[in-house]
Amino acid sequence: MIFLTVPDGSIKDVWKEVSRHDVNGKLICHCSGSMSASDAFEGLKETGALGYSIHPLFAVSDKYHAYKELPGVFFTLEGSDPCLSMIREMLEQMGNPVRIIAPDKKTTYHCGAATASNLVCGLIDLSIELLKDCGFEEPDAIKALAPILTGNMQHIASNGPAASLTGPIERNDVNTVREHLGCLKDDDARQLYRLLSMRLVDMAQQRHEDRDYSDMRQLLRKDETK
Repeated sequence: MIFLTVPDGSIKDVWKEVSRHDVNGKLICHCSGSMSASDAFEGLKETGALGYSIHPLFAVSDKYHAYKELPGVFFTLEGSDPCLSMIREMLEQMGNPVRIIAPDKKTTYHCGAATASNLVCGLIDLSIELLKDCGFEEPDAIKALAPILTGNMQHIASNGPAASLTGPIERNDVNTVREHLGCLKDDDARQLYRLLSMRLVDMAQQRHEDRDYSDMRQLLRKDETK
């Protein structure tokens, strides 16, 4: 097996160089979350090699130490049929759960992963910005938010997002949400708050089928604070 563990933008170029050598019978793998094996390895069939994308559902922020956290991480696998089962068994024997996905779903899968990993960072940055406006220094804001962040993630991991939802949307506290919208002076931040809150209303409705969220929905649609 040959792993091309280079940045996504370099995989195709590196493969072109590798494919000039005798790779017949080799398993060529990359670790991109968004590219399929067929996208990455042009002309693979002609070389006699087999191609796979093997992606850890994990934020690799440090290339020297992140491997220590890989035990137990969920992997997605995609590629040529002949060795899919073998690679899956190899990963599962190391203690990593595996899901085989279709090549045409790689981008959708990666978007889901990036939403949970990267976009959450943007939300937390907005939260820190709001706390700084209240007099917090950034290190203090991060320290103050740490328990609610880690606690919430633990609850979501155990019970799912709908069951873990708390706060003014879940309580149907329309006045508090109206005040939140009023304190957000930046149009982009207010739009972000509104759109995510609309999704939270749908989640809250799952838990409270008999609760009337129509006033909350109307407020979020119209954003009467503008």
